[in-house]
Amino acid sequence: MYRMLAFGLVLAAALVTAGCATHGHKEDVGMLIGGVMGGVLGSQVGSGRGRTLATAAGAVVGGAVGASVGRSMDDVDRMKMSATLETTRTGVASEWQNPDTGYYYRMEPTRTYETAEGPCREYTMDAEIGGRTEQVYGTACRQADGSWQIVN
Repeated sequence: MYRMLAFGLVLAAALVTAGCATHGHKEDVGMLIGGVMGGVLGSQVGSGRGRTLATAAGAVVGGAVGASVGRSMDDVDRMKMSATLETTRTGVASEWQNPDTGYYYRMEPTRTYETAEGPCREYTMDAEIGGRTEQVYGTACRQADGSWQIVN
């Protein structure tokens, strides 16, 4: 359960910030974000000395997963995610395979709702990267400039 939550948070953070990374730095950005997110998640486990160990372990594991996600997602994938959030009806899946990496994604908006800032959408995403499939649950909200920002 914690692994799935950590992967989802790392993927969300990587997607939000990867657009700021240049081509050669996606892995570094993902590792940094993953390490921070893993450390935060690890700090929520245990108490005392156990919490310190969990924080350190979370940072190491999060960094490794974040680097992998940072390497795997590129501009094509972020563009497809945004298009799915913008134009696909709730309950209908959008699928794509990245022509450069060969990685496969299936994203389905599961709920749409309004907030004071604008529309938000919950979604599930199956990402098949390197022969392994991970399922991610998340929420993204449309920003004033029309872009979608993942909020959790």
